[in-house]
Amino acid sequence: MASPVRQHRVADRLRAELSELLRREVADPRLDLVTVTDVKVDRELAFADVFVSTVGDDERRREVMEALSGATGFLRRAIGARVRLRSTPQLRFHWDASPERGEHVAQILDALEATKPAAPDKGEASEDRGGESDS
Repeated sequence: MASPVRQHRVADRLRAELSELLRREVADPRLDLVTVTDVKVDRELAFADVFVSTVGDDERRREVMEALSGATGFLRRAIGARVRLRSTPQLRFHWDASPERGEHVAQILDALEATKPAAPDKGEASEDRGGESDS
């Protein structure tokens, strides 16, 4: 059983190596512009849950997940050659929807900001009050 610190270090290393592999060594065009957003490793270092994201619609998401499923063996062997571990974790790929949720929240905030009435300047407010008290 690995300590939480070791789990974190292994996960970070796997994320970096998988990112590099996807960017430079995987020839499948369906995996262009795929980003590894996070990796979580279990306590036994037997499984690595790899979270990925890219731009596009549901069809693009399906293509990416299908391509990753087909490339899992190659990626696991490449990780085994690059990272010194007793055994290479099995890779489980998951779609990370957090960038999409973040964009949605940003759009909501932008819409709220656009509908917010402009606040009066403090100088104008004090002049108005000052003028009323002089009368």
